[in-house]
Amino acid sequence: MSAHPALTAASDAALAAYRDAVSRYTREQLRAVEMVGADGTDTMFVDVVVEDAVISAATKAGVNVLTEERGFVDIGSAVTLVVDPVDGSANAAAGVPLSCFSATVAVDGEFTESITTWLHTGLVWWASRTESTFRTSGCTDLASAAVSVLRPHERNWDAWSRVAREAKRIRILSCSTLDAAFVATGAVDAFLDAGSDTHRLMDIAAAVVLVGASGGVVVDAYDRPIEFDTDLTRRWSGIVAATPELAASLQEKVAG
Repeated sequence: MSAHPALTAASDAALAAYRDAVSRYTREQLRAVEMVGADGTDTMFVDVVVEDAVISAATKAGVNVLTEERGFVDIGSAVTLVVDPVDGSANAAAGVPLSCFSATVAVDGEFTESITTWLHTGLVWWASRTESTFRTSGCTDLASAAVSVLRPHERNWDAWSRVAREAKRIRILSCSTLDAAFVATGAVDAFLDAGSDTHRLMDIAAAVVLVGASGGVVVDAYDRPIEFDTDLTRRWSGIVAATPELAASLQEKVAG
């Protein structure tokens, strides 16, 4: 793995900070709301602890950081890490072993490589736009696909139900970056937000690199470009799929 040094430094810092936090604090302390993040959502204590360690490591490595809690930390570099310090914060705080650190390198706004680290196991998935050791399942048919989804909301219940009725198998892991890694490795055929516009850039940026280099695709359900932007109010309904054909089928189901 020839990862950017800022990626490995940030990943190592996140893993160490997370493991230290779960050994020192109770679950009640870990899930306590500390602040409202830059993305407008509540920030748990576990997020703050890990994010602080990540920002310190990344800026020492000479790169900017874009993260959901603190927003854009600009040190004047052409390189920015798009970071989700703890994806699956509720899982992490509750002791459910389904949460990840993820970061994506953006050079002058272009995504070039990414890393996803499973915080409970230390397992790492790395890829660049041109290099991946993983391959998707190659599944093209929704009726034979195992699909992971975000939990449904009232606003997207109909679209969520259409996907659930058509797919062979449905899973809800509540960790988008882990779901995407499973698509890249062929363990799952697709993962999506079925039209609820829940995804932030850091939820799916790593998948753009990892899954794209592994033979799959990452698109928005409504065909909005997934691109670097420091505006954390932007949202997507990401579809991460083993093939373009499967992604198109999922877009059709979301659209109704």
